[in-house]
Amino acid sequence: VQLQASGGGLVQAGGSLRLSCAVSGRTFSSYAMGWFRQAPGKEREFVAGISRGGARTRYAASVKGRFTISRDNAKNTVYLQMNSLKPEDTAVYYCAATTVSQELRWNRGNLFDYWGPGTLVTVSS
Repeated sequence: VQLQASGGGLVQAGGSLRLSCAVSGRTFSSYAMGWFRQAPGKEREFVAGISRGGARTRYAASVKGRFTISRDNAKNTVYLQMNSLKPEDTAVYYCAATTVSQELRWNRGNLFDYWGPGTLVTVSS
C-alpha cells in the first residue's frame, strides 16, 4: 500500500485548505484512514479518522468543528477539509491506513500500518 498526500501550502489565518491522500496497492476500502500532524519540535498527534465505508469519523478536540475528513472509495482517496485555520495548525500532515476498525483506537499512531510522506501546511498570522 502506497499513500501520497497533497494539497498543503501557505495560507493566512482564517483560511481554508483541502488535503488529499491518494492510496494505491491493496483494496482501499479495507482500511480505515487517518490524518496525523507533527509541528516543529512537537510530537506527532492524531487529527482525524474515518471508517472503511466512511460512516464513522473521529476528530481531535483541537480541530473538531473546523476540519472534516471524508473519503471516496471509488477514487481511492481520503480528504481533509480544513477551515478556519489557525497558526497552531501549522505542521506536516500525514495520512495513514489501518485495519483497526474501532474509532476509539485511531488516535494511536502505532496502530496504523501504512504512512504517506506528509505535506506541509503553514498558517500565517
